[in-house]
Amino acid sequence: MISIAVIVPLIWLAWLVLTEWVPMFPLNDLEASTVKERALMALVNYPIPLLIAGGVALHETWSLAVATGLAVLTVVGHIVSWWLPYFGFSFEAQREAARREYARTLKILPTEGRDVVIDVQHMVVGVLTVAMLGTTVAATLAG
Repeated sequence: MISIAVIVPLIWLAWLVLTEWVPMFPLNDLEASTVKERALMALVNYPIPLLIAGGVALHETWSLAVATGLAVLTVVGHIVSWWLPYFGFSFEAQREAARREYARTLKILPTEGRDVVIDVQHMVVGVLTVAMLGTTVAATLAG
């Protein structure tokens, strides 16, 4: 389980790198943001899965606690960024970002009457985020 719990965050990171840097329209829309904006988001997001994978790999009580905490915060961040706005709980900044950056990306959920609709690219991120939390918790409980 520990091996899987180390690999899943790296897959999560690889998906982010792929979708944030390789043009695959309509899965992503790289024209909607500048290289500088994507680089800034990379500085914020990319260390998180590395810290989670590292924490699990160290397999110390403190490192597993940190990894689990980061995985929980990542799930919370995903919910706050995508699912709460989809169900109507959003800030103007989220709505504007969704209009600017994700208006043209592929969506499979109903868009009618929604200001923010999670696209396929971020649905995959969500699945990987939950998998990352699940494997991290399993590795932590395996002791």
